[in-house]
Amino acid sequence: MEELDPKQTSRAEAFALWMKAPMPMVTLVKTLDVTRLVRLSRRGGLKFNLLLCWCVGKAASRVEEFYTLPVGDRLIRCGNLAVNTIVALEDGGIAACDLPFSESLDQFRRDYLALTAQVRETGRPYDLNGDYTVIGTSALPQTEIDGAVNIYAGCYNNPFLVWGTYRKKLWRASLPISFQFHHTQMDGGHAARFLENLQEEIRTLNP
Repeated sequence: MEELDPKQTSRAEAFALWMKAPMPMVTLVKTLDVTRLVRLSRRGGLKFNLLLCWCVGKAASRVEEFYTLPVGDRLIRCGNLAVNTIVALEDGGIAACDLPFSESLDQFRRDYLALTAQVRETGRPYDLNGDYTVIGTSALPQTEIDGAVNIYAGCYNNPFLVWGTYRKKLWRASLPISFQFHHTQMDGGHAARFLENLQEEIRTLNP
């Protein structure tokens, strides 16, 4: 993890404009074709959420701005990405679980299954400390949603995605996804490229 001088980065103007803004978060909503993930999940025994979280990490790894994160009043450069997922606990509560992103889907699958099981069994969140930009996700499989705008607490500036259950029509499946990001970290164009990357990763996924 490295602290950057914002003036020496491509985010200098954004840092000056948005770092102290009362509401610096931007939300984009895009409907994705997730037919391939649904089929792979059913045929290969892989969890839909696991596959989608890996695609999120893969798509983000292709956008340089994901590795730079506003923290407090500083701009930090991280060397790695992680995807956070929410785990349902036996007592009805929830806990967060950070999953280190790996280019290897098989490695990510092993980490996903082991770490989410650990969180479920202990009832305690699993946090990755150190050189990671953590991409938050929240799945609401109980219902279809058209979009979501997350809260902004001022202390959590990480990018965040929210989705509900996918929608089936004939032989296709679609999923609206909301993507929230801090304007200091990236502009709308970077966010749009990430969402296009995400659709591409889903369509071309080959476990």
